[in-house]
Amino acid sequence: MKELIGKKAGETSPSPFGRWLNGTLLGVEKGKLKVSLEVRPEFTNPGGILHGGVISGFIDEIIGMTTFTLEKEGFSVALNLNVDFLKPGLLGETIIGETEVIRDGRNISHIECRVYNSKGDLIAKATSNLMLTSIKKPS
Repeated sequence: MKELIGKKAGETSPSPFGRWLNGTLLGVEKGKLKVSLEVRPEFTNPGGILHGGVISGFIDEIIGMTTFTLEKEGFSVALNLNVDFLKPGLLGETIIGETEVIRDGRNISHIECRVYNSKGDLIAKATSNLMLTSIKKPS
C-alpha cells in the first residue's frame, strides 16, 4: 500500500464507495493508516456541516483499509462500528482520519479511528471489530 501514498482513492481504490469519497492516503504502516478527505458539498447537511453518515462511512472505509495492512489472505467485514461525534466538520475543510489496530486476533481485529479537523481538533472517534472471512481480497 505504500505505493499509494499521496494518491486519491478515486484513482486507486477497489471500493466504489471509497472512490466516491476520494480521500488521499497520507501514511501507512502495519496496523495504521492516515487519510485526508476534503469536505465537499455533497457530504454536508443543510447547515453546511459534515453529515454524520458520511463521517461514519469515511471511518468505516479507512478502518477496513487498515485490515489490508495486516497482510491476511481473507477480506474482513465489520461486526460493529461505534462512532462518537465531538465537533462539526465544515464544508471546504480537510479532515484527517488516523487508524490503529489495537488487537489483531486470528479472526477478529479491534481497530480505533480518530478524525481531526484542519485546526487539529478531534471531531470524531470510533471503534470497530472486524471479522476475517474466507472471501479473497480484491487484487
